Amino acid sequence: MNRFLAFFIILLFPFACIGQILINDTIPRVAPISYEIQGNQVNYKAEMPLLNQIAGAPKAFYTYYWEFGDGNYSFKSTPTHTYKKKGTYDTKLWATNNYDNGKPPTSRPKSVTIDNSQDEASIEGNSPFTEEEDLLLKRNREPIPDQEMVFITSYKNNNNYVASGKLYLFYNDRQFKNDNFTIEDTRLHYGERIVPLEAISSILPENDDHTLLASNSNSSLYKKTLFVQDTIKRKNFPLTLEESKALYRSYQIIEFDNMQPGEERNIFRTLKTTPEMIKDTSAIVTLRSVYVPDNNFDDHTVKDTEMEIVTSHDPNKMSSNGWLMNYRFVRFKRLKFKVRFQNNGEGPANTIKLEVDTPEMFDKSTLKIDGLYPECPICPKEREVNYSCLDTILQKDKIIFQFNRIYLPGSEQKNVTEIDSTKGFVKYSMKFGKNFYKKKTRSRTAIYFDKNDPIITNYAATRFLPGISIGAKAGYITVPELENQREYFVGATLSPFKSYRGYYQAELFFSSSSFDETRNFETRTINADGTESLILFSEANQFQNISAYVVPGSYRYNFNSFFAMGVGIQLKMDVTTTNDQETTGTGFRIFEQGQQIVPDRDLDSFITQEIDDNFTNFQTGVFVGMNLGTVRIGPSLGIRYVYNFDAPNSQIQFYGIWKF
Repeated sequence: MNRFLAFFIILLFPFACIGQILINDTIPRVAPISYEIQGNQVNYKAEMPLLNQIAGAPKAFYTYYWEFGDGNYSFKSTPTHTYKKKGTYDTKLWATNNYDNGKPPTSRPKSVTIDNSQDEASIEGNSPFTEEEDLLLKRNREPIPDQEMVFITSYKNNNNYVASGKLYLFYNDRQFKNDNFTIEDTRLHYGERIVPLEAISSILPENDDHTLLASNSNSSLYKKTLFVQDTIKRKNFPLTLEESKALYRSYQIIEFDNMQPGEERNIFRTLKTTPEMIKDTSAIVTLRSVYVPDNNFDDHTVKDTEMEIVTSHDPNKMSSNGWLMNYRFVRFKRLKFKVRFQNNGEGPANTIKLEVDTPEMFDKSTLKIDGLYPECPICPKEREVNYSCLDTILQKDKIIFQFNRIYLPGSEQKNVTEIDSTKGFVKYSMKFGKNFYKKKTRSRTAIYFDKNDPIITNYAATRFLPGISIGAKAGYITVPELENQREYFVGATLSPFKSYRGYYQAELFFSSSSFDETRNFETRTINADGTESLILFSEANQFQNISAYVVPGSYRYNFNSFFAMGVGIQLKMDVTTTNDQETTGTGFRIFEQGQQIVPDRDLDSFITQEIDDNFTNFQTGVFVGMNLGTVRIGPSLGIRYVYNFDAPNSQIQFYGIWKF
C-alpha cells in the first residue's frame, strides 16, 4: 500500500507543479498602497509582491512612479509628500518589474484627505528645470506591446508676465504601419482643457518615407536622468505643425490659461501601447511635444523623445533606429545606436566598459559620439590623463567604449534613492562602409562594471525594406527540336532591390520567332479499272509567332556579387501565329497489284495558303539557369534551360539583363 501511494504521488507531482505554475501565472500581482499622515505631510509606501527572477539576469528589482493627485509626482520607492491645500486626493502608483518575467503589479488608487492648508512648497519643490528650459518630458517605463506607460509633460512660464498658450503631443509615427499608442487618460490639475482635433485644419498626405533614420538634432541630457530629448527652439510655428503632421498620424492639443511668471505645471498621460506595436526589441519609436508659451507669439519649443521598444524591463539594453531602412538611400546617412546600462551593485562603479559587436559593413572611421552619461570628455589618444573621460577603441569586429575614473552609484548602494542616478548610456552614430551588402545585421553589447562578470544585452538588429528592382531583359531562344528556328525576346523583371542572397523574381517578356516544319503524307485511291492512284504530299510550313512568356515566380540565389543561379516555373502562350503553307502533291498510277508504278501528271497538285490563329500553344515548363556579371544590380549575362511538359520539350535561353 505504501509503495502504491508513493508511486501515485510521484506520478501526480509533475502535474501538480504545472498546475501551480499556471495558477501563479494567471493570478494578478497587486501592490496595495499604505500611508501615514502627519499634518499636511503624507508618507507613502506599498507592499510589493515577490519578483520572478529572469534566469541569468542581474538581480530583479522594482522601480516606482507615484502621482499624488495634486499635480506632483515622485520616482522614489517610499516618497514623502506635503500637500499645500485642503482636500481629498487620489494617489496612484505604477511599479515596474525589472529583470522580472511577469507582468507589472497593479495598485488601486488610495484616497487621502488633508484637513489643513499650508502655503509652503512641498518638499519635492526643487525645480527640475534649468535656467533656460521650459519643457521637460519623462516616462515611467519603456513601451512594451499591450502594456501601459505614463508620459509626464512638465512646462514652465519663463516670461515675466502672465501667459496663456498651448501644448501639442504628436504620436504614432507614420513610418510604422500600425499605431503604437492610444491615449487612455489625461490628468490635468491646473484648469487646462483638451482642444478638439479640428484645431489643426490642414490634412497632409501619408508620408511614404521609410528610411526610418532619425534627425541629427543635438540631444541634451537633463540632470542625470536617462531621458534623451532632441530640443529645438523655433519661431515658424505653422511650419512646425505641417512638419509634425507629416511625421505623425495622431495628436492631442491642450490649452492653458493664466500661467504666472516662473510657474511650473505637470500633465500626466496614460499611454496604452497597442498589441500591433512593432515587436522588434531594437526598434525606436518617437513622441513629439510642442510647447507654445504665449498664444500671441509664434515662439515655441519642440522636443522629440526617443523610446526603445522592449519585451521586458531591462535597464541594460542596446537599440538602433535602423530596424527597417530603404537600402537605396542609406549609403551616406548616419545610423544611430544607443547602449544604456545600470549599475545594480551595492557600491559605485569607477570603470565601465562597453564591448559592442559591430559588423564589418559599418565604417568605424565615421564613428561619432552623439551623447553619453556620465558626462565626460573623450580621452586623448596621445597621453594618459588623471580625469574622468570616455575612451574609444576600434577593433575589427568591435567598438569598445570605456568610462574611466567615473562615479556611477549602485541601485543597492546605501542612501541612493534616485534610481536614474544609477543609469548611464552611450549614444553614437556611424555610416555604412563603401561596399556594404543588403543583409540583416545583429549587434549586442557586453557591459563590464569594474572587474565584475559581463552583462550581455539584447541584439540590436538592422534590416532593409525589400525595395523594388525593375530589370530590362533581352535575348535569344533556341529550340533544338525545331528546324531553322529563330527567336528573339525582350521584357522586364521584378525583384527585390539588390538582395544579398536568396530572393524571388517575376518576369514578363515577349518574343518574335520563326521556324520551319515539313510534313510528308500520302493518299491512295482504288480506280474502277482495278488500278490504284497514289499521291505523295510534301507540306512545307513557315511559322511566325508573337509569344508571351510569364515567370510567375522563381527563386534566385546570389553566391556572390558576380555569380547567381535560379530555378522556377515558366508559362508560354503564342499570342498570334501566322503559317505560310505550301503543299506539293505528286501523283502515281499503280498497276498489276503494285508491280508497276507509273507517274501520273494529272494527279499532281500545288497549293499555297496563309493560316492565322490567335492565343494557341499554351505550354508549361520548369527551368534552371545561371547568371554572370553584376548580379545584384547592374548588367549580367545568363543562360537558362527550360523543360516544357508538352512538345517541343527543350528550350535554351541566352540573355542579358540590367537591373535598376
